[in-house]
Amino acid sequence: MFKKRENVVEIEEGNLLSPKFDNDGLIPVITMCSQTKEILMHGYMNVEALKKTIETKEAHYYSRSRQSIWHKGKTSGFVQKVTEIKIDDDQDSIWLTVDIGNGASCHVGYRSCFYRSIPLGPIENGREVEMKFTEKEKKFDPEKVYKGQPNPTKI
Repeated sequence: MFKKRENVVEIEEGNLLSPKFDNDGLIPVITMCSQTKEILMHGYMNVEALKKTIETKEAHYYSRSRQSIWHKGKTSGFVQKVTEIKIDDDQDSIWLTVDIGNGASCHVGYRSCFYRSIPLGPIENGREVEMKFTEKEKKFDPEKVYKGQPNPTKI
């Protein structure tokens, strides 16, 4: 689908897309809000998800737990409209900038999947590191939105 990875100079300095997918056929994706610049989520894409994202201008990911393509927001209504796609220097990770309006990106109901902060400093007992919630209110109730659907996370 995309240009074959042939040499480092082309990959790092060339202008043709040659993404490096891992042994499972996936490439990591970090997604940022175009308005607030906050990180909304981290996910993965396979070739098909990347192609659909480029073509539709809406984020598609590969769900490792469901083993299928997932059109972000199709169920919740909070579709991620892609405003920019960047790829890192060795083309093995993707950075999406998306517009979600006043919506959310986290299946738990928060705006961002990064809704907790880990305290910095000495760790006396790793089993008792207490995180701080940085988002206080959910944008939607996951029980209502995803009723009857399998939990999208894999524990």
